[in-house]
Amino acid sequence: MNRHRAAGFTLLELLVVLAILGLLAAIVGPRVIKYLGSSKTQAAIVQARNIASSAELFRLDAKRYPTPQEGLVALVKPPAGVALWNGPYLPEQSALTDPWGAPYRFKVPGDHGEIDVYSLGADNAPGGTGEAKDVGNW
Repeated sequence: MNRHRAAGFTLLELLVVLAILGLLAAIVGPRVIKYLGSSKTQAAIVQARNIASSAELFRLDAKRYPTPQEGLVALVKPPAGVALWNGPYLPEQSALTDPWGAPYRFKVPGDHGEIDVYSLGADNAPGGTGEAKDVGNW
């Protein structure tokens, strides 16, 4: 009598495939996470430079940079007392938030130029390394 073998995989074959997938995840996973972290840092640098360029446009119109009291919101909404505001210099207020959800900070005069626009990184604290380092338009 000829018995037909049931089509499918044995338990051993499934375990081998799962072991291979587990090894691939262990090798590739940390590299993917590393690139995701560095991409946020790179995005923050580009955004800080964009905000600094917008602040330069504000300065050309208003003859000064936004004050600390006005904040960077002056690039999106006209501040009181600025007659020559020709904005918005940024499309929306969400552009003033870094990739980690914290608002960008600025300093006039800056330590690195006329204006410093910066993010404190993933830890939202001064200093740090890796994804937690401070990044800005410098």
